[in-house]
Amino acid sequence: MSALMSEKRARSTSSQVYMSKEVDWQMLDKSRFFFLGAALFSGVSTALYPIVVLKTRQQVSPTRVSCANISLAIARLEGLKGFYKGFGTSLLGTIPARALYMTALEITKSSVGQATVRLGLSDTTSMAVSNGAAGLASAVAAQVVWTPIDVVSQRLMVQGDLSYANGFDAFRKILYSDGPRGFYRGFGLSILTYAPSNAVWWASYSLSQKKIWSRFKGPHGHKEDARGSVAVQALSAATASGCSALITMPVDTIKTRLQVLDAEENGRRRAMTVMQTVKSLMREGGGFGACYRGLGPRWVSMSMSATTMITTYEFLKRLSTKKQR
Repeated sequence: MSALMSEKRARSTSSQVYMSKEVDWQMLDKSRFFFLGAALFSGVSTALYPIVVLKTRQQVSPTRVSCANISLAIARLEGLKGFYKGFGTSLLGTIPARALYMTALEITKSSVGQATVRLGLSDTTSMAVSNGAAGLASAVAAQVVWTPIDVVSQRLMVQGDLSYANGFDAFRKILYSDGPRGFYRGFGLSILTYAPSNAVWWASYSLSQKKIWSRFKGPHGHKEDARGSVAVQALSAATASGCSALITMPVDTIKTRLQVLDAEENGRRRAMTVMQTVKSLMREGGGFGACYRGLGPRWVSMSMSATTMITTYEFLKRLSTKKQR
């Protein structure tokens, strides 16, 4: 999917709890940061894309189908390429969206972090507020680019060769049938999904990381090492992903269906409304539980993505740090 918290050193009343040293926005070589970031995150996206396909197909399925059955059906009928439908389009949009995301994340985190310090907030509150605000701002910025890419790539994931020859063909047909508005179908719900999700993720991540680091305090403190930092980051990312997935899953399911499925009226197909989307989910059975179709793949995807992204992002920031003179 997909970034990092403001990792400050915090003191407890009896001893020190050490967290990895922060590399802030001013310390980064921006050209290296964006170039290496595009390469590293493209690799991560390639590895995790099949899980996104499974999640999307589960969400738009009219009946409850297990991931195993969907995987077998894709493998049997479409082969390996079935797990990567829409990937080229997705990757094309990921690079500028990720650049916007990282820029908004770091600038907001730095600005809000400084403001909370001036207000005299505690370290724990300061971290939660600055990371939550940064997650909110970065999600909104990225969705301006990502929503159109999401609409096209998800159409390819679900309808594929039956409706579209490739990403360019899907782009042309959506533009012809729905106009420019068609690319921003579900934009409001995307913001409602990803902005709170990101805010919850970053706030949960900062609090989880602080809580885990506090376990290491002792009479002589805790010596920081690279492996320990990576382990804490990974565990904190997985914890934050679980909280975020549970809270935002219903909105994500409605958003995905709104972007992919159409309603038929008087023999003509048109975009569904939010209420039509919710009603169709309820009719298919399972009640409110239908909104949680695809929770397993989404949770796994978010956890794997977040764990990989967070460690990759820390590595990227350190690779991109300006040389000290």
